[in-house]
Amino acid sequence: APQREWLEKDYYKTLGVDDAATAKDITKQYRKLARELHPDANPGNASAEERFKDVSAAYDVLGDEAKRKEYDEVRKLGPLGGMFGGGRPGGAGGPGGFSFNSDGLGDLLGGLFGQRGRRGPGAGGRGAGPQKGEDLAATLTLDFDDAVRGITTSLHLTSDAACSTCSGTGAAPGTAPRVCGVCGGRGVTDDNQGFFSLSTPCTACGGRGVVIDSPCPTCRGNGIERRPREVKVRLPAGVDDGQTIRLKGRGGPGRNGGPAGDLLVECRVMPHALFGRDGHNLTLHVPVTYAEAALGAEVEVPTLDGPRVTVRLRPGTQPGSKHRVKGKGVASARHTGDLIVTVDVVVPTQLNDAERAAVEALAHAGTPSPRAHLEV
Repeated sequence: APQREWLEKDYYKTLGVDDAATAKDITKQYRKLARELHPDANPGNASAEERFKDVSAAYDVLGDEAKRKEYDEVRKLGPLGGMFGGGRPGGAGGPGGFSFNSDGLGDLLGGLFGQRGRRGPGAGGRGAGPQKGEDLAATLTLDFDDAVRGITTSLHLTSDAACSTCSGTGAAPGTAPRVCGVCGGRGVTDDNQGFFSLSTPCTACGGRGVVIDSPCPTCRGNGIERRPREVKVRLPAGVDDGQTIRLKGRGGPGRNGGPAGDLLVECRVMPHALFGRDGHNLTLHVPVTYAEAALGAEVEVPTLDGPRVTVRLRPGTQPGSKHRVKGKGVASARHTGDLIVTVDVVVPTQLNDAERAAVEALAHAGTPSPRAHLEV
C-alpha cells in the first residue's frame, strides 16, 4: 500500500536526480551521497546523519523498480487518486472509475493518516510495526592480487546493531516482552466507522504489539545500540575497482521485528606495479630493443599467477602493437580473460662506439624514408 510519506516527500529531489533518471543513474547518485553522508565519515554531525537516513529512505523506494512505479503513480494522481481503481487506471466503472472496495479504501485512508483499513481477525496492522533496517555503506580497500583472486576479509564498522545485552528484545536480562493486552499483539486498534473501519496505532504499546515492563538498561528498551562490530565479507574472484557488493541483511537492524537492511561495500582496488586491468583482461607493457622488434624475437613476460610465458614477436613488430596470451587474465565464475601485452620499443639515450657505428651503417644502408608519404 502507498506510504503516507510518498505524498509528502519528493524522493527524486532528495537524491538530486530527475524523475526520468535511469535505474543506473539513481544507484550511482545514491552511492555517491551515501559515501559523503555516512555517519562514519561525519562523526558527531547530526545533520549529515539525518540526511543519510533521508537518502537511504529515498533509495529504498526509487531503487526498487516495483516501488518506484507505484510511487510515481501515487504522486501523479495525488492524495485521492488511490481511490480510483486502487491508485491505477481501470478501476470499477472503467478507466478512472471509483472502486467501492472497503479494503482498498481503508488502505488508502490508512496510508494518508498513518492508519490502515481492517483486514479481518488476526491481520497485522501497520501502526509502528515491523520496519526494515537502514542500508549502510562502507568502503573496502583491496590489493590488486586479492581483487583478482577473491578474498575473505573483515570490515570494522561503527553502526546501529541489535543490543548486545538484550539481543534486540528491548527487555532487561531475565525478562521478556509481553503481548499487549489492548491490541492483542497487532499494534493497532480499530475504530468502526460503519462502511469501513480505521486502524490507529495502539496507545498502550506505541504500536509495537508488545509491552516491555523492565526495559534493558543498555538500550533503554528500543533493542538497538550503536557499537563497533565486525562483518565478514567474502569477495568473489574478479572484483573490479569501484564495484559495489551488496550483503543482504548485514546493514542496520530492523525495528519491531522487521528485517535488517543491507550493507553496500564499495571496493577500491590498489594499482599493481606491473599489471593493469581492462575488464577481465590483464594488461602489461613490455619494453623491447629495436633489434628485437626489427628482426623478431621470443620475449619472456611475467604473469600474475607466477609462471612466465613466451611471446613471439614477428620481424617488423611495430611499437604499440598488442599481443594476446590466452587464459592469463582475470578468472571469475563465468569467464576467464587474457593477458594483453603491449610492445614498447626502447630507443637508447646513449650509444657506445660499436653501437653508434652499427646504427650509422644502418642509416647508410638505403632504408626507405618512413616520411615518403608526406611528400616533403
